[in-house]
Parts: sequence; C-alpha cells; structure tokens
Amino acid sequence: MHPLIDVRGLTKTYRLGELEVHALRGVDLTIERGSFVGVMGPSGSGKSTFLNLLGCLDTPTSGRYWLDGTSVEDLDRDQLAEIRNRKIGFVFQNFNLLPRMTAIENVELPLLYTASPASQMGETATRALAAVGLQGRERSLPTQLSGGQQQRVAVARALINTPEILLADEPTGQLDSHTGVEIMSLFQRLNRERGITVILVTHSDEVAAYTNRIITFRDGLIVSDSAGPAGSRDVAPAVDRTPVGVQP
Repeated sequence: MHPLIDVRGLTKTYRLGELEVHALRGVDLTIERGSFVGVMGPSGSGKSTFLNLLGCLDTPTSGRYWLDGTSVEDLDRDQLAEIRNRKIGFVFQNFNLLPRMTAIENVELPLLYTASPASQMGETATRALAAVGLQGRERSLPTQLSGGQQQRVAVARALINTPEILLADEPTGQLDSHTGVEIMSLFQRLNRERGITVILVTHSDEVAAYTNRIITFRDGLIVSDSAGPAGSRDVAPAVDRTPVGVQP
C-alpha cells in the first residue's frame, strides 16, 4: 500500500521584488497513515511553508507530492479544493473563527461545500462539538468562549468531514500551558482512537512530546528525522470514517 504522504525533491521559492527566498530547498519525506508527527525548527526554516504545501494551500515550485497516491501537482483548482475539503482538516494558532457566528455555525461551514443535506448539518455539527467536549455550548459566540474552547471549536470544524489528515500550525500558541495540555491530549486521542494522521508545527518541546515522530527543518532542509518522545513510529489503526462524535 502506498504511503499517505510522499514528497520528492520538493522546493518552494518566493519572489519579493528582485529578491528570491528559498523556503524549501529539496525535501524528500514519507509519512504513513496514522502517524503523529511534530514539525520543528527555527523561524524561517520552512516548516510552515511545508505544512501549507501538504495541505494544498500552496503549490511547490518544483518536486512531486503524492497525497494518498494522487499526484497533487496534476490537480486543477477545483480538484485541490475538493481534496482539501475531503481529506484534510486544518487547525490554526489564531482559531480563525467567524466572530458573528455561533460555535455550531462555525463548525457547519465546511459542510456548505459538500452534498450534505441541510437538515443534517446541525446534527452533524452538534456531534462534532460533543466529540471535543463542548456539548451545551453550541449557541455560544466566540467572544463567549475561552481560548481553549475556541480552539476546540476549531478542532471540531476541522473534523466535521471526517478527514484522514489533521494539519495544525502552532495550535497551542495562543493558549496557557494547562489549556495547551488539554488540546494536545485531544489530538493524541484523535490519533490513537480514530487513526487520524496528525501533523503539527510547533516551537515547543512540551508539545512535541506528544508526537511519535519529530522532523526538524533548518534553512529549507530536513536536518533531523527521529522517533518522538511519545513512542516509536508504530502507526495507529486505519482512520475511522464514522461521522465525528459517533462511536463505532
């Protein structure tokens, strides 16, 4: 069986006027299904650029990227949008919730781009919120929630389409240490119990301690790839495609 993620010779160069910035300089990497991967490195090392390429939010300058056996660079804009919505969930440092929408409305947003019946959207979003411990807060606005609760809403939104991959960019960066532990424990549970592949960018050794594999970038290159503190590279079970919040 082919790996979930396979990149070969991946480069990304940005032009700032006459200046060229080489964010990635030729990355080779394979990530198996069910992995929990931490991506580390100093600012400007290329780790966030790498995450954006994995999430099909950007395209490489050169190199190849296969996502679940599909050559990503061969896809057009609509196909990229479809693969993002079907296979990938995103969690960002700043939560990215719409302030005038309730928790349940924020979670429902990805369903607007699918064939989900409108009558089922509320029920699906309610289950997703319950799965991250926010039952009873469906009608709360982001300003009525703590930072940790807002990040849980963001996780529920990322999970609403039962993705195979969860990409997180500094997901605990805006949280206190206690709340950060709660969010990382949630990621760990999703990885172990549902088999979701988690790939997160972090500066924090404490956050990286939850992962099974740590990849370190410097100057656009991978300089280290090792087993993480949470265990070996043994991967989790196949991803559970049961709708979020429903126990198999």
